[in-house]
Amino acid sequence: MKAVIICGGVGAKMWPESRSTSPKHFLPLIGEKSLFQLNWEALRLKFAPEEIFLQTNAQQAEMAKTQVVEIIPENIFIEPEMRNQGPATGFAAASLIKKGFGDEAFMLVQADVLRKPETEFIKMIESAGKLAEKGSDYITGGIKPDRVVRGVDYLVKGELVSEENGVKVFKVADYIDRSEEEKIQQYMGSDQLLIHANHTCMTPNNLLAMYQKYRPDWAEPLKRIIEGGEVPTEYAQMPKGAIEEITKELYKNNGALVVELPFEWVDFGTWESLGKYLSDHNLIQSDGETIELDSTNNVVRAKKTVALIGVNDMIIVDKDDALLICKKEMSGRVGEIVDKLKAEEKMDLV
Repeated sequence: MKAVIICGGVGAKMWPESRSTSPKHFLPLIGEKSLFQLNWEALRLKFAPEEIFLQTNAQQAEMAKTQVVEIIPENIFIEPEMRNQGPATGFAAASLIKKGFGDEAFMLVQADVLRKPETEFIKMIESAGKLAEKGSDYITGGIKPDRVVRGVDYLVKGELVSEENGVKVFKVADYIDRSEEEKIQQYMGSDQLLIHANHTCMTPNNLLAMYQKYRPDWAEPLKRIIEGGEVPTEYAQMPKGAIEEITKELYKNNGALVVELPFEWVDFGTWESLGKYLSDHNLIQSDGETIELDSTNNVVRAKKTVALIGVNDMIIVDKDDALLICKKEMSGRVGEIVDKLKAEEKMDLV
């Protein structure tokens, strides 16, 4: 089995720390190590460096090699441009096929997510890998929700397919788009509902066959890449799109499995989500010293003394050239600041 760490975005909602020169997954958000380093260390519990691949762009490949010296340069797949998750996942499969691993299961691992404990993450990978090499179903991950979470899609569990070492895998009975609020509420509180949390697992050959059936406009350029075609030329032929353009059909037609993730899965999408994690785990939230008078529940990241008086539920992130101050509940709009800076051509700040 092989693991492919995939990264390439920036994480604009974590500005001003996260930028093109220091993407979110390479930042020490919850300690001295980055999310990228933590995920690499987790995978090393099972995989040798030769079995771990990295897919990213040329700039981030250099950052990754700086943070993890074990990375094998020949195991890096360079995406020539960003074309969203559908083409990117296919490119990972095609690259593995070129290396002769078409019939070995692979797990796609997003670098900007924290998974704890790591031992349970490895158990999940092993269970998914065994199923991927025995069948042709698309395999993903899901998290049991304790409340309605906005901005995510959901899966409905069907029959239990496998249970090993506490890891349960189910047939996917249905897919619920994030916009179907009434249907989400209908299943909320039952044991059937899972938040969709991407953890693609398949053999590369089976994934390419799936693309050929549902998205031949993705599959044909990938086949040409396998046959030796120029990667930048062929990759540009694939229309941008999410892999859900394929998988949501599989989810609705009994062609997919979902692993109920047996570990804590934390996606630091906003400063508010990071602040909640730091608070829940009693971790230091400031690089300097924060003085608070009649102030509570604030997230402060600054290398200087910060004094707060009568201020609650705020995000304060101070960098040499930029300062962010916003209400926690508004931290989802930080990306709009980045868009505005780009529109004003202030590229040194993004």
